[in-house]
Amino acid sequence: MMKKIFAVAIVVMASVYGVSAQKSVTAKADKAYAAGKYYEAIDEYKYAFAKAKNKDVKNAITFRVAECYHMAHDNRQTIVWCRKAIKKGETDARAYLWLGDALCQTGEYTQAIEEYKTYKKLNPSDKHTDDRIEACAQSIEWVNSPTRYTVENMHYINSKYSDYAPAFAKDDYNMIMFTSSRDGVTGGKISGVTGEYFSDIFRSRADRKGKWSEPVALSEPINTEFDEGTPCTNLKCNTLYFTSFREDKNKNLSCRIYVSTKDGAEWGEPKELKLANDTISVGHPAISPDELTLLFVADMPGGQGGKDIWQVTRPNKNADWGKPENLGPEINTDGDEMFPYIHPDGALYFSSNGHPGMGGLDIFCATKLGDKWKIENLKYPINSCADDFGIIFQQDMERGFFTSNRAGGKGGDDIYLFALPPIEFALKGVVKNKKTEEIIAGADVTLIGSDGTNVAQKTETDGTFTYKLNPNTDYRIVVKRGGFLNSKDKVSTKGLTSSTELPVEINLAPDDSRMDLPGIVYEFGKWNLLPSSMVSLEALVEILNDNSNITIEIGSHTDFRGSDQANLELSKKRAKSVVDFLITYGIDEERLSSRGYGETMPKEVDRAIARIYPFLKEGDVLTEQFINNLKDNEQREICHQINRRTDFGLTGRDYVPKVKRRK
Repeated sequence: MMKKIFAVAIVVMASVYGVSAQKSVTAKADKAYAAGKYYEAIDEYKYAFAKAKNKDVKNAITFRVAECYHMAHDNRQTIVWCRKAIKKGETDARAYLWLGDALCQTGEYTQAIEEYKTYKKLNPSDKHTDDRIEACAQSIEWVNSPTRYTVENMHYINSKYSDYAPAFAKDDYNMIMFTSSRDGVTGGKISGVTGEYFSDIFRSRADRKGKWSEPVALSEPINTEFDEGTPCTNLKCNTLYFTSFREDKNKNLSCRIYVSTKDGAEWGEPKELKLANDTISVGHPAISPDELTLLFVADMPGGQGGKDIWQVTRPNKNADWGKPENLGPEINTDGDEMFPYIHPDGALYFSSNGHPGMGGLDIFCATKLGDKWKIENLKYPINSCADDFGIIFQQDMERGFFTSNRAGGKGGDDIYLFALPPIEFALKGVVKNKKTEEIIAGADVTLIGSDGTNVAQKTETDGTFTYKLNPNTDYRIVVKRGGFLNSKDKVSTKGLTSSTELPVEINLAPDDSRMDLPGIVYEFGKWNLLPSSMVSLEALVEILNDNSNITIEIGSHTDFRGSDQANLELSKKRAKSVVDFLITYGIDEERLSSRGYGETMPKEVDRAIARIYPFLKEGDVLTEQFINNLKDNEQREICHQINRRTDFGLTGRDYVPKVKRRK
């Protein structure tokens, strides 16, 4: 449950309502409720419930307990008591609203939607119900597609009590201050509002290994026997603003913002900032990098409803603060906007339960576009179904701290570390023998990028190679190895928005063996190339361009059906048609020769063919006798098809490319 000293301070003016018949048994509970002491009120209402005799009174008390848990942000108990009230026949539509809110804030979005729909039927005039339903649906999507931020609980400094609202205490970012109601606070007294100790401001330092020290409370005059918290500092961390309850001249406690400056190693006597009249509570200070603007939170006339973010400005650091100004309806809503933070780049971060979110308080970023604000939800995992608030950044880095009371923490509110890891791209490849599929060690791999990258390495003993890639870049991968034809591939990081490992397998053809050209197709009984052959033929053009010193022979083969002479003539014409095609693509005619083999070179089964057709094994030669011995007609047809192929083999490695002159 979130314990926010300022949030609870300004709800003490909550109105009291109830059934007149129950006043005598609930008077003490009603008084605690009116003072915003919800945990004290819960105990008193439960005591009153045991004493009450009237059924209507008992039902009214049940509803009031549910309301107290709702106001205290205890979602689990809100769910329990709202369901009790509904089961007892509660007709107040707010029971369904609070139940929906609590379910939303525990991540039970689907069930929350159903309760909101019931609430909408009972109270169709509430214009925000559809927004709540839409927010639940949106939250489901955000959880399923999280942002790249990483979030880590700060176990070293969190306690079983509330720890929240961090601020940097040194400009090297190795010390933080935060609010806590843990053991060891100055007053040592329990607050009837929060049910925990009155809070103090604590500090902790990180050592060189990044381990945080045991938090210790700031000494007086910062901490008192009452609540202190929500600190913020200037960039030099030598001026401290914080929220505190202090006694006024009439001995009444009031919630105010104080400022203290460093006096050597300690903080000087804090001075109250006069930002509003004495009847209005103010808190949650945030100072701008130039220290000329101070944001704070208050519920005072001129706002948008609920708790709003206000600002005061001054012309220089020695001047008095001006008149408070509301940040307006783009930032503030009829809900609560709290915990502002001004980033060094000028962006405003704040928490709100009025803007569409994931449940409870969500953290938002607001940036100025002209005279308008652009407001963005930070989404999951920084935001969650619980309360998320009090974010700070380590200068201009995407790293810092925030507070959340999400499940899995050590106590109520916990402090979390967040960071945005860099997007990293990696190329992981392997080079293999195209014929045998064996790995090739020691191959030369050159990576050429559109950004000017040109680096080379050799494949490892397992045939692999790795490269780190730059974003938004196209790459060519060129691979060479003695005894093999050169080959290449390409990858790109353009359009990639998350860390990615790009796998690639490059197969090198041995230069002492014939290689099939899969996909070369002719019209039946003819030598005209069909359009489907283009992919394989264009790949052969690339091989010839990548290996500009080789000459090749194109071979064409037929199956055993038909006469030997007819098959020989057909294969010659088919091989010649491939050569003609290559010439049209700009390959020098001197590099090309063709030969028709007819049915004289039956195919020897390699590993790839055996993997596709299990009835064949590596090394089988698909002779006419072998095929005729197969009993299955389909298997025989497959073998005939394998024999009908076009391939190529090297005839030389010392061709000198012609110098092409411009006409």
